[in-house]
Amino acid sequence: MGGKNKQRTKGNVRPSSSGRAADVLVRERGVVPGFIGFDTSSNDLGYVPAVHGAEEIDSLVDADFRMVLRKLSKRDAVTKLKAVQEFTAMCKNRDSETVKGVLPYWPRIYCKVSLDHDRRVREASGQALEQLAIKVGRSLAPFLKSIMGHWLLSQCDTYAPAASAANVAFQSAFPGSKQAGAIAFCKEEILTILQDNLLKETADTLSDSQTVPGDEREAKYLRVVTCSLLALKKLLTLLSKSDADEMEEKLMHIISQSKFWKYSKHKSAQIRGAFFEAVASFCQYTPNLLKTEAARACSCVLLSIDDTDPLVCPSLWEAVLYIIMKVQDCWQYINAKKGLLPKLWQLLKEGGRGMAVVIHPHLLPFISRFPEEVLEPKVAFYNTFFTSVINGLSSDRAVSSSSETSAIIFSIVECLQFVLLQNAGVEDHHQNIQHMLINDQLLPLMETALKNPRLQGSPLFCQITHMVVSWEKRSSIQTNDETNETFLSFMSDFWLGIAQLCIKYVDNKHADENVLQGISLLLQILKNPDTEGKRLKNVNIKFSDFEDKAEKSCNYDSLSSETKELNKCTDTSNMSALEQNTLTGKHLEDLVCELATLNMIYINQQNSEKHLKFLSVILSSFPSFRLFQELLDSENEKQQIYLDDTCDLASVLAENPAVQFLMKKLIIWLKKDTGNNTDFLVDMLYSILHCCNRRDETKLILDHITKMELRCSILVQIVQKANEDSSKFDAVSNWLKGEVLGENILKLTDELLTLGLKEPNILKSDCSLLIGLVISQQVHNDTLIDKIYVEKIIFKLNGVLSGAKNLPDSSSSEPVLCFICDIVSSFFKVVGDYTLLLSAEGILLTVFQLWAQRHKNTHSTDYFLQKLYFAFITGVQSLVGKAVELQEINFIHDCALWVKNELLDASFSVKSLQVLVSAVCCLVENVIKINPSSTLLLQMFLDDVTPDDSQWQMIREQLSLEWLRKPLTNGWLYISCKYHSLDQCTFHSSVSIPTHLCYTALLTQTLLIILDSEDLNDKDKLDFVKAGNTVAEMLYSLQWCDELEVLPSAISEYCSMLKEMKITYDRIIKEAVKLFPVLDILYFRSLNFGSLWSMTFGKYLETHGVTGNDMNKLYGSIDRYFPVTAETLCTIQGLSPVLPEKDKDLLIKYCIAEILNVESKDIMNIHGGCGHLAIIRYCLNGDASGDQELQSVILHIITEWRETNEHLFLFNTSLKDCSHELLIFNSEIMCHLSWLIRQKPCFLTESQWDFILCSMMAWLETLSESQPIVWSPWIQLFACETCNFVIVLSEFFKTNSPGLLENLPENLIIEWNEFFMKGVHSLLLPLLVKITDEFLEPGDPMFPTPVLKALGGALSYISIDHLCQNNLHPKFVTGQKANLPDKLQTLLNTLVPLLSYQARPVQLTVYNILLKVMPELSEFDKESIRCEDDEEEMFLSPPAALTSYLSTTEEFLDNFMEGVQVGEFVPVLSSSDEYYYVLGYLLSWKLIISFFKASCSQLRVLYSYHLKKSKCLNRLLCHLFRLMPVNPSYSEQSTESCHMDSKTFFTESQILNMFETNFLSSDIPHLSCSVYYGTLKYLPAMVRLWFNSLEKRLFTTVDRFTSKFVSNILSSQEISSVQNNTKIFDNMMVKARPTTREVIATYSVDDIFIELVIKLPTNYPLGVISVESGKRVGVAVQQWRNWMLQLTTFLTHQNGSIMEGLTLWKNNVDKRFEGVEDCMICYSVIHGSNYSLPKKSCRTCRKKFHSACLYKWFTSSNKSACPLCRENFF
Repeated sequence: MGGKNKQRTKGNVRPSSSGRAADVLVRERGVVPGFIGFDTSSNDLGYVPAVHGAEEIDSLVDADFRMVLRKLSKRDAVTKLKAVQEFTAMCKNRDSETVKGVLPYWPRIYCKVSLDHDRRVREASGQALEQLAIKVGRSLAPFLKSIMGHWLLSQCDTYAPAASAANVAFQSAFPGSKQAGAIAFCKEEILTILQDNLLKETADTLSDSQTVPGDEREAKYLRVVTCSLLALKKLLTLLSKSDADEMEEKLMHIISQSKFWKYSKHKSAQIRGAFFEAVASFCQYTPNLLKTEAARACSCVLLSIDDTDPLVCPSLWEAVLYIIMKVQDCWQYINAKKGLLPKLWQLLKEGGRGMAVVIHPHLLPFISRFPEEVLEPKVAFYNTFFTSVINGLSSDRAVSSSSETSAIIFSIVECLQFVLLQNAGVEDHHQNIQHMLINDQLLPLMETALKNPRLQGSPLFCQITHMVVSWEKRSSIQTNDETNETFLSFMSDFWLGIAQLCIKYVDNKHADENVLQGISLLLQILKNPDTEGKRLKNVNIKFSDFEDKAEKSCNYDSLSSETKELNKCTDTSNMSALEQNTLTGKHLEDLVCELATLNMIYINQQNSEKHLKFLSVILSSFPSFRLFQELLDSENEKQQIYLDDTCDLASVLAENPAVQFLMKKLIIWLKKDTGNNTDFLVDMLYSILHCCNRRDETKLILDHITKMELRCSILVQIVQKANEDSSKFDAVSNWLKGEVLGENILKLTDELLTLGLKEPNILKSDCSLLIGLVISQQVHNDTLIDKIYVEKIIFKLNGVLSGAKNLPDSSSSEPVLCFICDIVSSFFKVVGDYTLLLSAEGILLTVFQLWAQRHKNTHSTDYFLQKLYFAFITGVQSLVGKAVELQEINFIHDCALWVKNELLDASFSVKSLQVLVSAVCCLVENVIKINPSSTLLLQMFLDDVTPDDSQWQMIREQLSLEWLRKPLTNGWLYISCKYHSLDQCTFHSSVSIPTHLCYTALLTQTLLIILDSEDLNDKDKLDFVKAGNTVAEMLYSLQWCDELEVLPSAISEYCSMLKEMKITYDRIIKEAVKLFPVLDILYFRSLNFGSLWSMTFGKYLETHGVTGNDMNKLYGSIDRYFPVTAETLCTIQGLSPVLPEKDKDLLIKYCIAEILNVESKDIMNIHGGCGHLAIIRYCLNGDASGDQELQSVILHIITEWRETNEHLFLFNTSLKDCSHELLIFNSEIMCHLSWLIRQKPCFLTESQWDFILCSMMAWLETLSESQPIVWSPWIQLFACETCNFVIVLSEFFKTNSPGLLENLPENLIIEWNEFFMKGVHSLLLPLLVKITDEFLEPGDPMFPTPVLKALGGALSYISIDHLCQNNLHPKFVTGQKANLPDKLQTLLNTLVPLLSYQARPVQLTVYNILLKVMPELSEFDKESIRCEDDEEEMFLSPPAALTSYLSTTEEFLDNFMEGVQVGEFVPVLSSSDEYYYVLGYLLSWKLIISFFKASCSQLRVLYSYHLKKSKCLNRLLCHLFRLMPVNPSYSEQSTESCHMDSKTFFTESQILNMFETNFLSSDIPHLSCSVYYGTLKYLPAMVRLWFNSLEKRLFTTVDRFTSKFVSNILSSQEISSVQNNTKIFDNMMVKARPTTREVIATYSVDDIFIELVIKLPTNYPLGVISVESGKRVGVAVQQWRNWMLQLTTFLTHQNGSIMEGLTLWKNNVDKRFEGVEDCMICYSVIHGSNYSLPKKSCRTCRKKFHSACLYKWFTSSNKSACPLCRENFF
């Protein structure tokens, strides 16, 4: 057969042999046999459908369930887990009838998976059973006996989640009241399974030894035995007594087996623990049954007490206590003294071996059950017992664990108290035990604790105190027996021993400080057990709570009467706390006085600091007149006390021994220099104050101490302790509020601030700590010292802080400032008195000013700034958060005025403005956050900060007029002639920002924060009445910035700052327009001021979608716009896009009427012809098709003006002395004529056309011939309109339809093309050169950028013929080799250098002009092609002007990118000088690529030789990989939705538009990608050569980048070009496969058939194009290989497309068939690089070779021999 472990053959659908056998049975017998399970708990046969055809028999089982049940029989754990989970889901989702069909087969499955080795499977089986039980309900009952045994085992699983799942399933199936009944119903089956598991099963019988590994079998056996023992315990717990009695026989069978009792010694701790739990359950529920096996039970349990495994110990001691309680004669079955006690003693000596927490709470119940024969002799027994337990305190586990130590101590005291109660008689043997316990055990233990800090921190002293308290109370109870005397004896022995012990260690000049500390702690606890805050609950003596089972009957009723008596004595819950914890006798007071007197001896004689500290603790704990009197009486000599200032203290001194002790001793000790540790002396002082009866006495004492000028640390500690303890504070509160302390602190503050500037270390002294305490600490919402002094201190701190504002470098004073900030922060954080807060507004204002001017001090550290910020925030939060009336807060008003003055008076850079804005925003944000109802406060702040109308006007006038140039020259705004200074206007290159911009940024950011706040509703936001003006001024500022042609660095940084702050036009409009009347404000300001307000108004109308009806409500009637002024003219221009048509018609009619009646003198005026003509143009701009009558009227008016007022038209005149009005008038005329041409008029007569065209030429000649010229904005406007007029005319004659042109006058088109066009461009091209020559520095304020843009647009219509016949001044370069005509060479030499001109319009204009001539230049090199006669490789240079320009710019780029690795992106800012050089460099390469593209293949080879030799292409590619971004994604700024992921700089073509400036940031990256794409497409061989020469790192970078972004595009284009190719080849057919990127070329001649497959690599064109063989017929193998190699060579080394390579290869093969022999060097007819034929023949062998091949052969071999015959070739 096949073997069971073999892999089944793929595709083999034949059933296995077992399946075929089943099929035979079905055919022969007609039935399907069931599968018999191996279930020992049921006689039912489990069944899982096994073969096909069983469906009709097992129709009750759903098909999905059958599949799952099959999976459950698999061995793989993952398969079973998934199957169980799937079964669970199906039970949950299917209907109950479907699930019931599975019930007959579920018991066998569940019994198997519930014991699975994988714990996840066991857990999932419990969850599956839960869902099954919920779904089928009572239908589970017939199958309950089959699964209950394993169900109970699962509930006791050692894996907690599995046990939990089984328990949840059991609770879901049976409510709490029915669970016991369900167990009782299946008790026979359950006990049978448990009996088999415990007595019969082994590791080999539970699992298949052939398939299950040994370790898994053993683990399963241990788990099953453990679960069975726990299940046995659970069964006994749940069974009623009657049910248990019925099962007595089977239970007896279990416990009678030796194997059961052997589990007590099993190697597995889990089994041992479960066994002892089972034994405890037998003792609890079936004690009579266990008595039959008492001997084995007692020996197994009692003799195992030294088993300290954590899994065993709790259940073991539970079983021990049950055994000694339930088995009355248990001691008869063991030898306690030999078998039990030695183990117990050893266990106790070792501290329970880490299980003291479990073991020691059981010791008292355990020894209380010992019989007399075990205890005798009692003295020795108890001595051994307590000695062992006390020794356990020194064990390693007890030393390392405080819980272990506590458990041992509790057990020691409990057992000691119990034994003393048991032996409280007066007999000799009782007294011996008492003496031994107190003197030999208790007192030595306390002595050990006094020397051991670990035991000092334990509950030992507290427990002993409770025991002594109980003795004292028992001794005071009046009884007739001798009990009183016994307890008095206990106390006598105890106090005598304690006194001797304490005196022993105190009466020593070398006393151990730890021992003294222990004695003081003991005395404190003896006085009050809760001294150290350790409030320990009284522990009732009882058995441990065995799992909190309510059924447990083990309680106090089972204890002996002695134990009950102990409970009664120790349970003091009915006593008051005072009676319970306090010793009332005089023993303690006598001991304290004796120790204090003894201490004084050592203090006086030895100056012992140890004894002095000990005395301090005693006095603090036991302050009393008697104690101080004892100390005074101990002095042998009288000491005279001198009081120099008051007699009141003398009267107090005479009456109070404590005060006498102060003056005689404590004052002396305080004056001594004992270091910083004076804490204990201050404690003595408080003890003395405690003995004063009145507060005025304490004030006298403390005032006296204050005036003594003691060390500051003493005052600090007095204040600290008063702040920490309310009783101490009450004692010294009068002194704290007094004048003496306040004046002293003021004096210290002055000294500290003065010295702190010179010695920063003094700020760490106690004086600074004292000042911080009295400022920052409060008790009951009141300051520690009087408020007056707090205000004075704040005032002094403010003075120092204010002085720091004027220091340019505050680094030396920074420590003091940090100290002040800390104090200010603490003060504001804790101060509760609002009136005190208001008095501190001054210092908060100073902090705000420092924070808002932090840029001025460049030496400030981050540490100081952080403290300053925290002080500011804390102050604002406290001031605003605790405000009663917001109007009372002057701080906000003061801040607003200061900010306003700063903005108006100071100059700001971007950094300083950012600092100020952040400070104000921080203030506003915190005000809103702390007090959302603070609208009035915010409104008051904004009103105070915002300038009034006159101030706004003043700061607007301070803005530079540079903004006028752009709208004026572009015709976007009609500017009157009142700006005469504009000619000389220059923008100051200052780093400061105009005040108007600073103001609007700050106010807008503040307003946006308020509007964005969710804590304020819209109604509150409407209260900000000045907000609308603020929004309008911000829009004005943004418009001013937008209109600047060139942003100075400061303004550019300002705009970047606005973006960072998210102050954008859209956001302002979105947030403010819905709340404030911005439209109204802008309209009326435009109407009143015009100028930039009109442009702001116009942009608002454009972006906000305002309709004509909306505006009609504002202006009402058009009458208000007349008479025309500059302001109304600007307003109408802004309004024109939204004006209703009827209003436009009215305006036009009105203006025409005015124009017809205008006088000659008013033609150029705004209120005359010029202004009304402008209004007509504004109204007509939106009209795509003007009325013919209106067009005629306008043209008639203009021609009439020309005839009557010829001097107004600037024809053939100089612009030098022209007035602004005249320039504006002529520009307006040109605008109207341009509009007229755009309407495509057909009605114009020949004379009217002559007027238009001649006027255009005349204006152009005036512009061109004006020498010299000052490019004022009005002249620039005139020049722009002239060029725009040319553009309109050029576009009209170029793009209009033939139908329209036919209606034009005869010969008009010819005249335009032959005369006017030539004249126009003969003037425009020199004008471009003249402007660039005139402005060598484009940074000149008069630089005519708009003119150059318009000029570039006009020159875009220049033709190739005009360029070739240009009239530029001849320009030639010495030594320049060129085959070009002089005119073209002059054009190149003149324009190519302008590619780096620092004006983008010039660069793009020159590029567009040269791009037109590039395809024509290679034609002049065709005559230079020579394929023979030269032995050297021939090369040709691209246009010399371009190559020389490249060499110049390459040097600049090398320097610019020096130090930058290839592959690292270098951003080029559009405002930098480098931008123009890089742009020119890339444009020049675009021209060269265009030149290559237009060249023929032969010339391309020669040009590529030049690039290879000069290595300029290699340098270009290296530069490109520094200029191309790593991720060249194309972010198109468009409102249209687009897939940004699929667009890159390679997929989107770049349109270089000189008028578009929105994409300047991506100009260079996009252009770099375009150049790289061009090199890959048109110079692939050169790029491939460079690529293969790269180092590994750069090679990988280039390969990855190209493969990701370019290769797919180029491959698709190559395949598409093949598919779309229309050229028909003779003998060759080419087709493409786009999906596989393959090109198939089929060549056939006569009987020869060749098929070649060209595959493009994934990194095309960097990778090698592979050529594979297809079909071939009639071709020899060698020839076939040669042709394949030739095609590979052509495709690899030619700079062209695949089609071009195939064409070369076809020509090569054609030549071969025509009889032309191959070159015997390259074995090709056509040369692979220069495409020449072999013409150089050998004189000897007559074989022909390519010239290039021979040259390479000769140079590489250094010989001149023929490659074939080896004869001399020459």
